[in-house]
Amino acid sequence: MRLAKIIAWLGVITMTAALYHGFFNGNFFEDGSLLLSNPWGIVSMVDLYTGFILFSMWIVFRESNKLTSAVWVVLMMVLGFFAGSVYVLLALYKCKGSWLDFYLGPHKARLVEKAKQ
Repeated sequence: MRLAKIIAWLGVITMTAALYHGFFNGNFFEDGSLLLSNPWGIVSMVDLYTGFILFSMWIVFRESNKLTSAVWVVLMMVLGFFAGSVYVLLALYKCKGSWLDFYLGPHKARLVEKAKQ
């Protein structure tokens, strides 16, 4: 669990630096149009958003509150894996060392009980 927290913290720090660099040294619309004019830029965007959607599916499953899920999904689509890293980091601290709590969140008790039946 310690290694997972270190990796999540590295994700938050790295993504913060990358977003800072992009926002302050780039032009979102100009650079984005260059990216989307390149076939491999399109492949990269499709790959990225496929990952966002798959990760968001876990968030929606894990969260019991629909509004909370929706907010995290929007953050994923806008801020990418900066938001994903923050979400994982928070989940790691909330789970108190239990991987089942980390992956299943508040659904753990119900799913474990169902598996016993």
